[in-house]
Amino acid sequence: MAKRSGGGAIKIAVAATSAVRRAGLESIIRNDPQFQLAGSFGGVATLVSFARNAELDVIVIDSDSIRDLLLEPTLDAGIVLLTDVSDARSISRLLRSRVRAILPRESDPDNVLSAIYAAYDGLVLLSTSTAASLAAVYGDQPEENEAELSEEITSREMDVLRMIAEGFVNKDIAARLGISEHTVKFHISSILHKLGASTRTEAVTLGIRRGIIPI
Repeated sequence: MAKRSGGGAIKIAVAATSAVRRAGLESIIRNDPQFQLAGSFGGVATLVSFARNAELDVIVIDSDSIRDLLLEPTLDAGIVLLTDVSDARSISRLLRSRVRAILPRESDPDNVLSAIYAAYDGLVLLSTSTAASLAAVYGDQPEENEAELSEEITSREMDVLRMIAEGFVNKDIAARLGISEHTVKFHISSILHKLGASTRTEAVTLGIRRGIIPI
């Protein structure tokens, strides 16, 4: 997980050619006490020039220009992209260029917030349509068996699952692991998916059966 600049607020810069969209992004960031708006720009190139020396945590970009978004693959900040680009090839290129969240341009503020937290915590967040585009390309791959699914669970997800089994709520898990509650929710969603569980209780039961949770 990335470290917050100076141990304080998450430093964020935004870029959007539309002044209206840019103002909307600025408002989302200013209304969250954990965020600091470090800069706002009308073009990606200007933002990139600023970001080289600004030690940003997250960059939020509203753009449909793939060329713009591939300008600076070495930036340290996680990138949140609001775009209508949806073809699998472009999405794959973006994900290889530090884009960590891809959402439609008309996404509501709550989804933008979740995307920022995901990018900050080193996670990937995709909209349903974006994920479906990738699935359409890779959907012909053979399904994995139950044992393989269990192996996919990461060490951090195991920590979360074991804390759930011990009765910890999301807030306590976040505090113990030093991550945000948004990130805890992402981990839990991933755990449920990988185990094929519909509830936290069912996930714990399956975890015990598969030896993920010691008894």
